[in-house]
Amino acid sequence: MTIALYAGSFDPITYGHLDIIKNSAEIFDRVIVAVAYNINKESFIPVKDRVEIIKKCVQNFPNVEVDSFEGLTVEYAKNHNASILIRGVRSSADYEYEAQLAQTNKLLNDKIKTILLFSKPEFSIISSSGVREIYKNGGDLTKFIPNPVLEYLKVN
Repeated sequence: MTIALYAGSFDPITYGHLDIIKNSAEIFDRVIVAVAYNINKESFIPVKDRVEIIKKCVQNFPNVEVDSFEGLTVEYAKNHNASILIRGVRSSADYEYEAQLAQTNKLLNDKIKTILLFSKPEFSIISSSGVREIYKNGGDLTKFIPNPVLEYLKVN
């Protein structure tokens, strides 16, 4: 059984993230979507709420589970028997960053491989930071984020 880990801040999760999750679920036996605590960033949505939102978004994928973690991604992967790290790529700038991160993770644990997945082209312009900016300025987010995020933002 191949277990893949898709870790990130997902603050908030976007259609691009969901596309990567869908593709991962079709490729791997089990996919763990893990929301990382980032003590260096102020959260837009608290981690525990992000976990619950993502659970709603992936409820139709029986081989996907959602969790949160602190610390190194490769350590979380090792502790959960994940042999694959999934990383999403939207652009050449993302590729440069992800290549560097993959090499660092390989030095930390060479048994865990990194796989880069591309979302559909229509999702390549979507970023969580862009979504936050649109939200702060009262823009329409329906083309960028799934309903569970929209519902959460309306209430909070």
